[in-house]
Amino acid sequence: MATPHIAAEKGMIAKTVLMPGDPLRSAFVAKNFLEDAMLVNNTRGVQGYTGSYQGKKVTVMASGMGMPSIGIYAHELYASYDVEQIIRIGTAGGLQEDLNLRDVLLGQAACTDSAFVTQYELPGSFSPIADFDLLMQAKKEAEKLGIPVRVGNLLSSDRFYDAGERLKDWKEMGVLGVEMEAAALYCKAAEFGKKALAICTVSDLPLKGEFTSAEERERSFTDMMKLALSLA
Repeated sequence: MATPHIAAEKGMIAKTVLMPGDPLRSAFVAKNFLEDAMLVNNTRGVQGYTGSYQGKKVTVMASGMGMPSIGIYAHELYASYDVEQIIRIGTAGGLQEDLNLRDVLLGQAACTDSAFVTQYELPGSFSPIADFDLLMQAKKEAEKLGIPVRVGNLLSSDRFYDAGERLKDWKEMGVLGVEMEAAALYCKAAEFGKKALAICTVSDLPLKGEFTSAEERERSFTDMMKLALSLA
């Protein structure tokens, strides 16, 4: 049965969902990596496709930008479609000096400046973290594929344009990169007892003023796509 934001019928979405932010990146993955890919959702233009990769059923569906958006889609996928694991294939701004454009990051955990976590009304600060087994599997698969990765903390921010300019503070705490979705995804996985992992490609270096183009972000970040697909 369809949900308010996903048109697919039950059974049309795989147990593993790859989730880019950009709907065009979703279409790119479906076209270039999946066999017999079928459009299963296009509500609000959030394209979702289900096909097969090396004989395994896989869905790739966009999340849109920000924690409220991915929170909606992760909630409905986990709660209504029996999805077991969501792997974010997104972009991040690299913060550490030794990071370069197109480096691949595995989000072991996600700091956040968002109030998203407060909905759980916990008597303290909840730490959104990736599924350990999925993280370890990703590290091993990256080695097999010859894809260098960095494992560590991400910052999931509510602000793309931050008037406070506090990224240097997060850098000093060892945070690898800033993005806008992982913390909410990790919270939803914890809420439903499911698995989640954020794999991000460094699309820009905000402290250095280096950026990739929208087309590059859509089409050229194939290392993280291949890595995520290997986890299905």
